Amino acid sequence: MNKINFLLIAIMSLFLFGCASQTMTGDSYSGNQARKAQTLKMGQIESVKGVEIKAGEGGIGALAGGAIGGIAASNVGGGKMSLVSAIVGAVAGGIVGDKIEKNVNTLNGQEITIRLSNDTLIVVTQEIDKNVGPLRAGDKVRVLTSSNGTTRVQLNQ
Repeated sequence: MNKINFLLIAIMSLFLFGCASQTMTGDSYSGNQARKAQTLKMGQIESVKGVEIKAGEGGIGALAGGAIGGIAASNVGGGKMSLVSAIVGAVAGGIVGDKIEKNVNTLNGQEITIRLSNDTLIVVTQEIDKNVGPLRAGDKVRVLTSSNGTTRVQLNQ
């Protein structure tokens, strides 16, 4: 494989792995959420159900995988065979890239039912924090809600 093809594959790989979604745990904030007031309510978890959170898929995985597969396979054979190899490689790479993007953008989450201190029940879905572990029924929690409606649940420690 020549240096230009290798460089193109390396660049496309970075795009493919750049598909990783931002974390959606109770302790993670995006830049536009910092330094903004939030409403705080206290509560206790009534029940927890495991869920999958599927972040948005932009098609970048399929695009990057197709480009990588097409470039890599174009070196197989010569003449018309090189073109056929490139097409087959692009299709196969697109399928693999799409699958990788879906796996990277699927998070392990919890649907958390909380009884607030005013006896109101609410449900919040968020990613399981790998550092804290899953929340459990009976845990006392803080529920923070921003002005745009983003709500997060944190252990009350």
